[in-house]
Amino acid sequence: MAVSVPTSKPARRSRFFMRWYSWLLLVGVITYGVSWLMHWDDRGVLWVEEHFETPTERQESVWLPDYHAVIDAKLLPGMEKDEASDLTYNPQTKTLFSVMGKNPFLVELTLQGDVLRKMPLVGWNNPEGVTVMENGVMAIVDERMHTLTLVKVDASTQQLTFADFPTYDLGPSKNQNKAFEAVAWDKRNQQLVLGEERPPALFTWKSDGSQTLAGDKQKQPSDELDMRNLSALSIDPRTGHMLALSADSHLLLELDEKGQQVSFMVLLGGFNGLKNTIPRAEGVTMDENGTLYMVSEPNLFYRFEKQKQ
Repeated sequence: MAVSVPTSKPARRSRFFMRWYSWLLLVGVITYGVSWLMHWDDRGVLWVEEHFETPTERQESVWLPDYHAVIDAKLLPGMEKDEASDLTYNPQTKTLFSVMGKNPFLVELTLQGDVLRKMPLVGWNNPEGVTVMENGVMAIVDERMHTLTLVKVDASTQQLTFADFPTYDLGPSKNQNKAFEAVAWDKRNQQLVLGEERPPALFTWKSDGSQTLAGDKQKQPSDELDMRNLSALSIDPRTGHMLALSADSHLLLELDEKGQQVSFMVLLGGFNGLKNTIPRAEGVTMDENGTLYMVSEPNLFYRFEKQKQ
């Protein structure tokens, strides 16, 4: 006759606590994973800080919460395999210019996201940043080559060759695979602002807007960049405030002239007029009227306008 051996209380208690611990661990992992995926940790603190801004401070800033998508995920035709990497506004031509990183070329767009012309970038490896400076000069950052090239573009330009233009070495980065990716022309302070992708870091390089830079790049405080990576930079020509874009955090952040956080915009579906989440926002720029433009890999175009209050 089989004899039933009762399970000891310590053994039952041990299994109970193991099951309880396993469930607790699972809940913790899921909670952390959701938080990481949605990046609420990046935006929660910013949301609280925004509410301390006065009406006057909001009027004197870009104030990103008021922006609404009026062109949402428009396809750039024929560029599905090219990967839009950055975007800049040209106040002289009233058009936009974007660099494509995978198959290097520069494309000119209307303010509605229509393609005007495509210019091959011969000799570039992985152009990730572009900004319009003065008198047709543009700065192009190649992340893989760690270079900053100052090109000249006019209405007759059909292609650009790397060897034809002055190039500056950006030097090594902490993470060579996530190096210099962002660049913006700061006309007020006569300088270029450069950004490393990861960890996010800012540098400036003095310039008069020509094809010659002065001195060397200077490291700037970057502790206000509460984002997982830095994809692009832009300077609002009206306020002088900087816009910092993060593809990984699905976040656009406004910083004032002192580098302090002012406002932010999440790039998730259901917010700011977006039907769907911007898959990978890689470029941002703003015109003199305050209209905001953005591009996302692989070939999506967005336009945001400020809603009247």
